[in-house]
Amino acid sequence: MMLDAIDNHEQPLTIERLYQWHRWLFPVNEWSVQPMNVGQLRGDEPMLVVSGRVDRPTVHFEAPPRAALDDQLAELILWFNQTRHDPTIDPLLRAAICHLWFLTLHPVDDGNGRLARALTDLALSQADSHSMRLYAMPVAILERRGDYYRALESAQRGPLDITSWICWFLDTLDYSIELALQSIARSLAKAHFWLRHNHDCLSPEQIRVVNRLLDGGEQGFENGISASQYQKVAGVSKPTATRHLAALVEKGCIEKLPGGGRNTRYQIRLHTEEV
Repeated sequence: MMLDAIDNHEQPLTIERLYQWHRWLFPVNEWSVQPMNVGQLRGDEPMLVVSGRVDRPTVHFEAPPRAALDDQLAELILWFNQTRHDPTIDPLLRAAICHLWFLTLHPVDDGNGRLARALTDLALSQADSHSMRLYAMPVAILERRGDYYRALESAQRGPLDITSWICWFLDTLDYSIELALQSIARSLAKAHFWLRHNHDCLSPEQIRVVNRLLDGGEQGFENGISASQYQKVAGVSKPTATRHLAALVEKGCIEKLPGGGRNTRYQIRLHTEEV
């Protein structure tokens, strides 16, 4: 679905395309146990967005009635296609508006959020005018999921002024670009590191641990790695872990963090001054 939205961004949005995205979200083997309308609009029952206990749910939003849904969705699709090359509307504002508009209609039984994020990817790809984007808006939205739902609820339950939603959307778009830049920087640093240490004859265990350190994040020992942690990750004995770490320090792959003794920790040495 996301690939279609990005790779085929030149294609117009149609109701059939939305239906196909929905079918991709819910293949037969995933939804057959609990019947639902797949590849078609939702049924006549009220569409409520709720949370909390089943017996005492909190209603956050009620979508428009089913009777008017066909015309309302057709209006959104027409607007989306007509504003594709409209110089009077900023393409980023267009992406923010279509995301909120689609979720307010809540046109299908399930998967509305994922469809809205695909629609956003389509709008942003059309704004970029190419099918290769290094940032991922859906990733940033999911990282800020709580704020996302609050921003939606505020916009959907308030007056027609959606300024606060647009501000949140643009801030999150900026955050997604920041995440992409950080990822690119890590990839470049990792490539430069291995160019420098390509002939250091590191063992498979050392390479495994060094790559964990280079990748960073929660699994990359952000606060450095100790000998005992190295032992567990590499699957070696304590003396071997100590020797491996000493060799990595000698080769300039890692460096000691302040402190010492049994709590000595090591971090990757990136040689950023040479990048």
